[in-house]
Amino acid sequence: MRTLALLLKSYGEDFGYAVRMLDSFNRFNVDALHLYCVVPPADVEQFSALATEHVSVIDESALGGYLTDHEVHGIRPGYINQEIIKLAFWELGLAENYFCVDSDAEFIRPFRRSDFMADDHTPFTVLVEDHELKVEPRYYREHWQPREQAIRRIQDLVGLDDPAMRTCHGHQVFSGAVLRSFKEEFLAPRGWAYVDALEASPYEFSWYNMWLQKARTIEIHPREPFVKVFHHEGHHLEYILRGVTTDDIARGYLAVVVNSNYSRGMGVIDAHASKAESVSRYLSYGEVWQVIRSKGRDTVRRRLGRST
Repeated sequence: MRTLALLLKSYGEDFGYAVRMLDSFNRFNVDALHLYCVVPPADVEQFSALATEHVSVIDESALGGYLTDHEVHGIRPGYINQEIIKLAFWELGLAENYFCVDSDAEFIRPFRRSDFMADDHTPFTVLVEDHELKVEPRYYREHWQPREQAIRRIQDLVGLDDPAMRTCHGHQVFSGAVLRSFKEEFLAPRGWAYVDALEASPYEFSWYNMWLQKARTIEIHPREPFVKVFHHEGHHLEYILRGVTTDDIARGYLAVVVNSNYSRGMGVIDAHASKAESVSRYLSYGEVWQVIRSKGRDTVRRRLGRST
C-alpha cells in the first residue's frame, strides 16, 4: 500500500480534460507519485491509452457494490457515484492517503510528497471558510445559501457544534484512517451506506471534513487550498483583466481549475492561454468588435491629446 497517491475520478465526456490534467501531472510530478484514474467500465479502453508507469486506470466496478443507479437530490447517478468512489477508494487498499484531483485541474508547478503530507503518515487538511465567495452576489444567491444549509446539516448529523463552517469544495487529501472511522463509527451504527450519507447531504468533502473535526481520528494540520479554483466566470475574468498569470498563481497554488460546470461550453481552457485568447472565450463576436472599436477610439483620443 502506498502512503500517498492521487485519485482522479473521470469518464468519457471529460476525456479531453483528463488528457490535459495527466499531461500536467506527468510534467510536474517530481517525486514520482502514483495516480489512480477510476472510470466507468465503458470508458476503460479509452482511458487505458493514458496509463503510464505512474498512472493506473481502474474500472469503477471494483467498488460497484456501493454505486447507485438512481438520482440523489435531483443529481444524476454518475455524479453521485464519483462522490461515492472518492469516499470508498480507501477500501481498495492501494493508498493510506490520496489527493482527490478533478479532471478539469491543471498542475502549474512542480509538486512533491511534502506538499500534501505533514509527516510520513499524516496528510495536511484543507479547511477554509471561503468568505470571499459569500461576498459575490450571484454566487451567494445561487450556490452559497443552499450549500451552507446542506453542510450545516452534516455538522448536525455528526454532532459538530461549531459556528464556523470549515470545509473545502474539493481537492482534499483523504486519509484512509479517517474514512474507516467514518464508515465504522458513523455510517455502520445507522445502517447507512455511503449513498445514504449523500442522500442526507450531497457533499462528500464536507462529510470527510466535518467527521474529521468531530472525531479527530488524525491530527489536523490545516492548510489553505492546494488548487486555485475559479468558481464563476467573473472570478476568472477578474484575474485575466488584471494580468495575473499562471506564474503568479503558481506562487500560491499547485494547480488551477476553471470550473467546467460553467465553462464546459467554451471548451478546455488552457491555463497558459494568452490574455486575448482567454478573454475571447467569454465574449461574442459582437462584443469583441465593440471592444476593438472602443479601444481604437481611446487610442485616437490619447494621440490627439498628446499632439495639442
